[in-house]
Amino acid sequence: MKFLVFVFALSSQILFAQKTILHCGQLIDVKAGVVLKEMSIIVEGNKITDVQKGYVTPTSNDKAIDLKNRTVMPGLIDMHVHLEQETNPNRYLEAFTLNPADYAFQSAYFAEKTLMAGFTTVRDLGGSGVNIALRNAINKGITKGPRIYTAGKAIGTTGGHADPTNGWRKDLMGDPGPLEGVINGPEEGVKAVRQRYKDGADLIKITATGGVLSVAKDGSGPQFTEEEI
Repeated sequence: MKFLVFVFALSSQILFAQKTILHCGQLIDVKAGVVLKEMSIIVEGNKITDVQKGYVTPTSNDKAIDLKNRTVMPGLIDMHVHLEQETNPNRYLEAFTLNPADYAFQSAYFAEKTLMAGFTTVRDLGGSGVNIALRNAINKGITKGPRIYTAGKAIGTTGGHADPTNGWRKDLMGDPGPLEGVINGPEEGVKAVRQRYKDGADLIKITATGGVLSVAKDGSGPQFTEEEI
């Protein structure tokens, strides 16, 4: 008898699962390139299941969100972000003053800020590796942010765009290698890529030339050989 009651309760939850209905004054149809008037978006769980003309009447179990005086559009995608930092006058100094925990906390802040700006998916193309932990935390629901596809630590050459010690004093500079994302020669390139895979990166980023914001001397010349690529 207890088993039958449990099955009934479970089936009732499935049958009468709450829907979220967005009543949209205007809805941008990006496929057709038109703006639709008076539309309803039906959400079940974390998925959009339907889009209907007019304002759908919610049941007593549903949740309605009034956006009749708003314009609604699909989430934006940013294919090049760095969620661990933001450009600011102290960005270079932060390499010497911030701890990994500082990067972790501020990356969570930047991730939520990015989501609330309308970006629901981003591709993080380089950080300290905290960006991988950030992706995992968002996927687990621990913190808020967009879907992240991350390269972990970008891969460069000695003195190249992704060399993390560019511009440092010689006694601090050291000799970073594949673990830190710095390679010289095809074999070190193989090791660096495999390390990114081991770390859990979704993709590989290499800095084949200099970068716009690079401390390196040349922002346009090639930095990888074809064999290294």
